[in-house]
Amino acid sequence: MATHGTLTIYVLEGLMIVFILWKIISARMGKELFIRKINGLNAIEEAVGRSTEMGKPLLYSFGMSGFGIVGLQSLAILSYIANMSARYESKIISAYSDSLLLAAGDEVTREAYENQGVSDLYDPGDSRFLSENQFAYTSSVVGIMYREKPASIVYMGFFAGEALILTENGQASGAMQIAGTPETIQVPFFLASCDWTIIGDEYYAAAAYLSKEPTMLGSLVGQDWSKLLILIFIISGFIVCNLNSFFDWNILNIISKFWTG
Repeated sequence: MATHGTLTIYVLEGLMIVFILWKIISARMGKELFIRKINGLNAIEEAVGRSTEMGKPLLYSFGMSGFGIVGLQSLAILSYIANMSARYESKIISAYSDSLLLAAGDEVTREAYENQGVSDLYDPGDSRFLSENQFAYTSSVVGIMYREKPASIVYMGFFAGEALILTENGQASGAMQIAGTPETIQVPFFLASCDWTIIGDEYYAAAAYLSKEPTMLGSLVGQDWSKLLILIFIISGFIVCNLNSFFDWNILNIISKFWTG
């Protein structure tokens, strides 16, 4: 009977767990962990500052995100932006296509303004459920752009065919735009029409990068170390298995069997 588990896989999984736990413990003990600079995330403060200086709102779009991993990641980024907006006493409008995400996002925004001591500036009407229909949502967001004239627009979440429609109108309105999505097909459109774009795994690293929360930060760095470990195993396995085809050495046979399971 075939099995998917081999000794190699068990060893790799064990080492990955060790790396992640090691980095989480290190971060919680106060050790500073290195994460490379992500310019798109650093630009968020500029976007909030621009809205504050111009006296205009910041528009935050979740796209077609539901209450899943993509939406929750976007929610964490919203929390960071909402706290910064509240600290600067600036207005933030968030646009939703999912009712569960709306309830969570509205609560996150309210808490942000309360935590900064400006709860009187919080307006529940700024958390807006638009539509579950893709292009009805798109047209509603574009309508907000032209009515509210936001100084900055942040797109974080799942985006599909509506991506370029949104960003082209945002660009036409003169807003500074920052976008991020795990949907790689849409990344080229964001690159072409936005000031800053979060690419690939940067989207999932955003919450840890912005919050600097030790457990999240340690987990992120531990995962990077795990990826490096897997890469080393792949390269080493390739070298050993190819050497084994040229040299009939017992040690190579043993190691080759370990890599191939």
